[in-house]
Amino acid sequence: MANNSYMTSPPASENMPAGVPYILGNEMGERFSFYGTRCILVVFMTKFLLDRSGASAPMTDEDAKRWFHLFISAVYFMPLAGALLSDLWLGKYRTILWFSVLYCFGFAALALDQTRVGLFLGIALVAVGSGMIKPCVSANVGDQFGHANKHLMAKVYSWFYFSINVGAFTAQFLVCPYLLEHSRFGPGWAFGVPAVVMALATFVFWLGRKKFVHIPANGAQFVRECFSRDAVLSLARLAVLYVFVAMFWALFDQMDSAWVLQAEKMNRTVLHWETAGGKVFEWTLLSSQIAAVNPLMILILIPTFSLVIYPAINKVFPLTALRKISIGLFVASGAFIVSGWIETRLAAGEQPGVAWLILAHAIIAAAEVMVSITCLEFSYTQAPKKMKSFIMAVFLLSVSLGNLFTAIVNTVIRNADGTSKLSGAGYFWFFSGMMIATAVVFVPVAMGYKVRNYIQDEGT
Repeated sequence: MANNSYMTSPPASENMPAGVPYILGNEMGERFSFYGTRCILVVFMTKFLLDRSGASAPMTDEDAKRWFHLFISAVYFMPLAGALLSDLWLGKYRTILWFSVLYCFGFAALALDQTRVGLFLGIALVAVGSGMIKPCVSANVGDQFGHANKHLMAKVYSWFYFSINVGAFTAQFLVCPYLLEHSRFGPGWAFGVPAVVMALATFVFWLGRKKFVHIPANGAQFVRECFSRDAVLSLARLAVLYVFVAMFWALFDQMDSAWVLQAEKMNRTVLHWETAGGKVFEWTLLSSQIAAVNPLMILILIPTFSLVIYPAINKVFPLTALRKISIGLFVASGAFIVSGWIETRLAAGEQPGVAWLILAHAIIAAAEVMVSITCLEFSYTQAPKKMKSFIMAVFLLSVSLGNLFTAIVNTVIRNADGTSKLSGAGYFWFFSGMMIATAVVFVPVAMGYKVRNYIQDEGT
């Protein structure tokens, strides 16, 4: 115990750490705010953006996609700075708390100013706030465990991911798209609600301050450890894997850009009912709502994979973490094959039902369970004890790299007249082909990886 009464190492206990509920509650609220905002961002930029006089001044689809992926790339680049600040000076708790407050101001800027000034200021603050806390939040989960209760870590990381998707689904399906496009509300409400929820999430995290294990910042010791032979080798081994995982994120994050724009051209009516009296009732999904299929699928697939699919595969061959990732990379390519097929139907003058896009979401969600959840836990166990946040940040750089790749592709293929060098189905075939090629090369690389686990020591 330190003088401030915070625990600085996990107690020798086989029980669930006391700080876990506060971490999960905070994560659910923060993810509500982030995913609720990102799912409507492309629609906001292409339909609701204003100029200084208050007149409509929307972006083109191409500009909106480019800015969206640059924003996501920035969100996942900032964790490197967050990890360094946390491990060198502030520690995880203060980094999370302080930058969560800045995060709230980002949502407020989007809610209060619908011009490009408000947009760019808002997404900049959201990128910094979200990015700076991101590696600390995920590493903070693992810090709560010692050797006696490390068997519970995989379960809690699954709960952690579950809470992410509860928050994301609620925001994406039930709240933010309706607020944005409903005439009684609009962008102010659509971004204002995430601002309030993020403030509440920050308060929940503060309430758990006496329950958490606060691993102290290491300062100069952290720098020395970063350049130790053990740390350099661990980082080098993981960095090679992350380059391959980046291609997964290049596909995955297009569910809120390319897939939203594709959904605009599809038949999104999921319920049509005519009464005996001739009244017709229809339920048509908003294009920005469809991304909510992903967290819903994750809520279903996490227990399905844990209880059914993984045990079944284990009966055929031992299912290591790297084998899960490898299978997931191959599966991910299938999602864009479906999208490519949808685009061929659209080009033929048909209007496919949204069920086909939901199928693509289901496929990418299955790949996410195998790739993202596994990488999250695997990265923590492979990181030296004083470098947990830093390694988590390097893992998140794979998301940044993947989105940067997508942004560059969308910039390069754009002709001067606004048309695309890679239009229609060819766009989706390109990304599915890149994913298959990446997965094939990943197999021998993963086979050569040498696993070494690092778990936090317990207090006495």
